[in-house]
Amino acid sequence: MQKVLYPDSVVFLGDLFDGGREWSTRTSESPERRYQKYGNSFWLHEYNRFGNIFFDHWGDGGMNPRPGQPGRKIISSLPGNHDLGFAKGIQTGVRKRFIAYFGDGNRMDVIGNHTFVSLDSVSLSAAGERRSQGLEELWGPATDFLNQAKIQKKKLVQRELRAQQGLRPYPLFDHGIVEEKGLAGAKLPHADSEVTEFPTILLTHVPLYRAPGTPCGPQRERWPPTPPPKGQTEPLENDERNAISVAEGYQYQNVLKREITMDITEKVGDIRYAFSGDDHDYCEVLHKDYVSGGGNGIREITVKSISWAMGVRKPGVLLVSLWNPVDEHGASLLAAPGAPTIQTHQCLLPDQLGIFIRYAALFGLTLLTLVIRAGLVAFRKPSRQSTNSDSLLPTIEHASSAEQEKADPSSHSQPQSAYDTTSSNSSTSSERGKLQVRPSRTRSISPGGEYGLAATQDRYSYPLVQHAGYYGPNEDAEERKGGKVWGTVNTKRVRPKKKGLALFWSEFILSILKVGLVAFAWYFWLIRKW
Repeated sequence: MQKVLYPDSVVFLGDLFDGGREWSTRTSESPERRYQKYGNSFWLHEYNRFGNIFFDHWGDGGMNPRPGQPGRKIISSLPGNHDLGFAKGIQTGVRKRFIAYFGDGNRMDVIGNHTFVSLDSVSLSAAGERRSQGLEELWGPATDFLNQAKIQKKKLVQRELRAQQGLRPYPLFDHGIVEEKGLAGAKLPHADSEVTEFPTILLTHVPLYRAPGTPCGPQRERWPPTPPPKGQTEPLENDERNAISVAEGYQYQNVLKREITMDITEKVGDIRYAFSGDDHDYCEVLHKDYVSGGGNGIREITVKSISWAMGVRKPGVLLVSLWNPVDEHGASLLAAPGAPTIQTHQCLLPDQLGIFIRYAALFGLTLLTLVIRAGLVAFRKPSRQSTNSDSLLPTIEHASSAEQEKADPSSHSQPQSAYDTTSSNSSTSSERGKLQVRPSRTRSISPGGEYGLAATQDRYSYPLVQHAGYYGPNEDAEERKGGKVWGTVNTKRVRPKKKGLALFWSEFILSILKVGLVAFAWYFWLIRKW
């Protein structure tokens, strides 16, 4: 994001930690027993992790701001209900710790000639509780901030315009003596020129109130809009499926109370846009019921979560482009009065969960393939082949007894040995174009008058080519010792071969190691390179 989008400013909308409200401090402890083992050291570890991810990579794309900007900035002080809790559930120690490390949640910033008003809405919601007495420490700072919002906005615009003109943000001090009695009422000098306010953008973690069933639009991922009835082209005005549910529970509230929302819009004034978080999914609503927005209403966008673990398949960020050229008094220089000064675009990240699902599917397919392979190696039976019909060795087709008698009349009166029979029939075989076997040693005659193995091995299951050139141990060198035959052909001790399940597991584990070595080597090379 820093290298490609290169934003001038990055604004977080709360819920920086998942369980920050539950992790104990020195003065507070979580009411949930399962979280009491997580102390302040665990919170500091998560704070360091947050900094490693976002702060350490802030300058990856460079540090120079775009033209017209005084500098780049990160605003991460807006708290969410997972950072502090909600309303009366907020613990004082947890809130002080968050402010100490991230800053005050109530602040104003000028970015691109727009005034950004950050409001700690989770603490402000404590003012709406029936028994809000004793909770002033929570909602008091946000209430005071709202009461001074319009004055502070004007001062902020005055300082910004002076800086754009090359002047000091604050006028110089008067060279005079202030008496002791006047110190209490003395004020820092400030420009008091008449200016036109910049368009105001509200930042709040909890979305503003809307009527139940208010649709969020087509970019909502988990719950897209309900298709309208047949013959109707306009989307439904009330769509519970597509809307943010107006509900509340333990340490959360989906939208602000209506009374608090009206108080915010009235005291801040002229809110054109509002950006909120909390819901994890995208939602865009145009509020027309509040006195603000320059008469066009407040367009609120609930920004998607950047984390893939928050119930959305495609997390993302919202890119906001600002364009509001002004004169020395803050008046817009755009040709059309009231022309939009903001454009937004949702930037989606990859479907991380889908990537993990594909990894798991390929991993399962790989294991299945290796299991089948190991099973075939361990339990496959050799094919049964006939030595007479399928032998790969050259054979002799013997003539019938009548043909033999005709060819050699004396053959019926004088028995011949196997060697002589082969010799006497060689001419006949040659005349018929048949192949001839020339044995190198004496063999026994098969019952059918053929040369080859003994009759007891006629059903041997392997092709004879596997035994070509081997005729058994040398009988002359055999010695019988203790009823066992010891030959001189191979006196090396052979390890018994694995069979059955032992061979299956051996092949399976070995194949996993081979495939895993290649796969992980490639995987870590990609991580290192990209």
